[in-house]
Amino acid sequence: MDRGTEDNKCPLCSGIMISPYFQDSRRDYLQCGNCSMVFVPEPFQLSREAEKAVYDLHRNTPEDQGYRRFLSRLANPMKERLPAHQSGLDFGCGPGPVLSLMLEEGGHRMSLYDPYYFNESAVLDEKYDFITATEVTEHLCNPAREFRSLFNMLKDGGLLGIMTKLVIDPDAFSRWHYIHDLTHICFYSRRTFEYLADLYNTDLEFIGNDVIIMRKTAESL
Repeated sequence: MDRGTEDNKCPLCSGIMISPYFQDSRRDYLQCGNCSMVFVPEPFQLSREAEKAVYDLHRNTPEDQGYRRFLSRLANPMKERLPAHQSGLDFGCGPGPVLSLMLEEGGHRMSLYDPYYFNESAVLDEKYDFITATEVTEHLCNPAREFRSLFNMLKDGGLLGIMTKLVIDPDAFSRWHYIHDLTHICFYSRRTFEYLADLYNTDLEFIGNDVIIMRKTAESL
């Protein structure tokens, strides 16, 4: 498995201890020895046009109760941990924002950002009490830059709520439905989020199999 493994650095921590992790008929997957991020090298990533074409197929609406139940896995823990009337950002909200509506129904004020559908860069200059990123972080081509931006936008004590599936081991990875979506290019394990928590000096909480909540402390970078 040597296609695309040369001159790769980890897109999260810039580590150079990169090892082959898995290969299928369409892509190579590499793993960083420092932060344990599993990632798809750039030559195997979709173009922006092809990526957006996949996102355009999404048909999520507020009336879809099944989708609401899915999002409640993050929405409910966030609401339980937030004081009343907080300001939030739904980062990577997609073409049909639903999570933001659920949080607004809980009394919070929401802003939206998505590079394809709600590309209003002014919202990225604000400070927020909380930020949500639901099924977003696995799509990031530059996760180091995006996580730095997210923590910069959070107020001290603010919450970053993430929903993404977690890497377990190579055997499970080889049978994982998550890798069949070609827009998924970064895959995180518990160790990866522990690296991020150490980097940004945040409190870290895992909820279930795919929800991560990070609380920014006053000492966070």
